[in-house]
Amino acid sequence: MTANWEKTENGYGVLTFEISEPQKKVAIDKAFNKVKKNLNVPGFRKGKVTRSVFNRMFGETSLYEDALNNVLPVAYPLAVEEAGIDPVAQPEISVESLNNDEPWVIKAKVAVKPVVKLGQFEGLEVEKQDRSVTDEEVEDRLKAEQEKNAELIVKEADQPAEDGDTVVIDYKGFVDGVAFEGGEDKNHSLELGSNQFIPGFEEQLIGTKEGDEVEVKVTFPSEYHSEALAGKEATFEVKVHEVKTKELPELDDEFAKDVSEDVSTLGELKEKYRKELEDEKKQLADEKVQDAAIRKAIDNAEIIDLPEVMVTEEVDRQLDHYLNNMRRQGIEPDLYYQITGSTEDDLKQQFTQDADVRTKTNLILEQIVKEKDIEVSEEEIESEIKSLADEYDMDEKQVRNTVSTDMLAEDIKLKKALGLITESVKEV
Repeated sequence: MTANWEKTENGYGVLTFEISEPQKKVAIDKAFNKVKKNLNVPGFRKGKVTRSVFNRMFGETSLYEDALNNVLPVAYPLAVEEAGIDPVAQPEISVESLNNDEPWVIKAKVAVKPVVKLGQFEGLEVEKQDRSVTDEEVEDRLKAEQEKNAELIVKEADQPAEDGDTVVIDYKGFVDGVAFEGGEDKNHSLELGSNQFIPGFEEQLIGTKEGDEVEVKVTFPSEYHSEALAGKEATFEVKVHEVKTKELPELDDEFAKDVSEDVSTLGELKEKYRKELEDEKKQLADEKVQDAAIRKAIDNAEIIDLPEVMVTEEVDRQLDHYLNNMRRQGIEPDLYYQITGSTEDDLKQQFTQDADVRTKTNLILEQIVKEKDIEVSEEEIESEIKSLADEYDMDEKQVRNTVSTDMLAEDIKLKKALGLITESVKEV
């Protein structure tokens, strides 16, 4: 096979290759044998027309499209191998010539993996992260738990609603004197100060009492999710049925035992919360250190001609991974979009934000694997299979049937490369 690679720009190039006469013949024969099965030609039983008759009636060129589809899956990889390139996406194929008595000439626009020149990636210095937990943070966690376990007590009829109280209301909304869809509810419990409703709504209910009927006037935000209501002035007719106030439980040993089976005293509960906060802070700090180290390794490296398609495919990969996780929880994409009030484009935009960094990270890790000649043992692969089985509550055999050992080995290599960056980092 003759293959010629010509680099163009931004990680792309044109691969020109030939499909030889022998390759053409095999592909055309295969196309003919497929087509003739369904042909009804006078003088022949169905599917038994000869090649010479077919060529006279339809012309051999009528087989070329199918023949090309037959041969390309074999010819293209051979051309890639001969040219010594590393494609990162499906090519854009175009036909240069399909002459009868000459090799066919095909062109493919191909995005290739960029050249990566590593800079310093070990012993990097990043900003020191605070992992300490203060007494105030422990108290805040305790108060949050106290709030969560508060009881709502109905106030006396003459006691007004205050910020933080819960009012049980009927309401109906009007714009220009006309009731609008979704603007009505009965016996709705609303905590004042929770900012669940349109800005200004809850504040106007402070001071109301049981049995009060009031008008609440608000303006919908200009970026409200309903275009029909965005920026519009509205009036709500509101009737207050009840006003409830929070009664906080005493912070004592009994409270501690009620909220956690693992403790017997309030002091033990505080220590438990301190440990949880320390674990959370450590994890968050470790993630920040890792992220900072990776970004420094990226800044220190040179990545030449990164094709945009690699970033685009990273977004698609993240989207598929996220939606598949939703499906494992029994939530189909359409239901997810309905629940969250979002669209596929919104989700793609979310993953686009860091797609460039993720793509460059993978390229750098792959280059570290290559330059450091990182290998993986059978024991490490078996350990990874067991870990995945535990994580996804699957049988180990299921994991082996789902993920190839080659893929697992590549993942482990990348993790080892990441370890070379993160385990040697210094916080200063």
